[in-house]
Amino acid sequence: MSVFRYELRKFLRVSEEIASAAGITTLQYQLLLHVRGFEGRNWATVGELAERLQAAPNGTAALVSRCESAGLVTRKPDAEDRRQVQVHLTPKGERCLLKLAAEHKAHYGSFGWVFDGTGE
Repeated sequence: MSVFRYELRKFLRVSEEIASAAGITTLQYQLLLHVRGFEGRNWATVGELAERLQAAPNGTAALVSRCESAGLVTRKPDAEDRRQVQVHLTPKGERCLLKLAAEHKAHYGSFGWVFDGTGE
């Protein structure tokens, strides 16, 4: 467990550095990842994002608003359920996510072994 916590902390530190260098927070980066994280679609609802972020819906809505002000996401009404709002990446948000994900990918190699059963 100690090694796992150590590797997790290293991963989180790298995430913080990568996001900060791009001018966004780690929460904004996580939100961008989760908007794209639903198979078969390229959007998410605020409720889904709150669940993925393990945050309160009102706090997640505020985070979406900050990302929207930064030009990273846009909100669109759901055509089937008018109570829902879809959060979509903007072209700027897409570019930011792809850039950060590429930088992150270099660090996954040292982290993946934690989950394959070879680490203790």
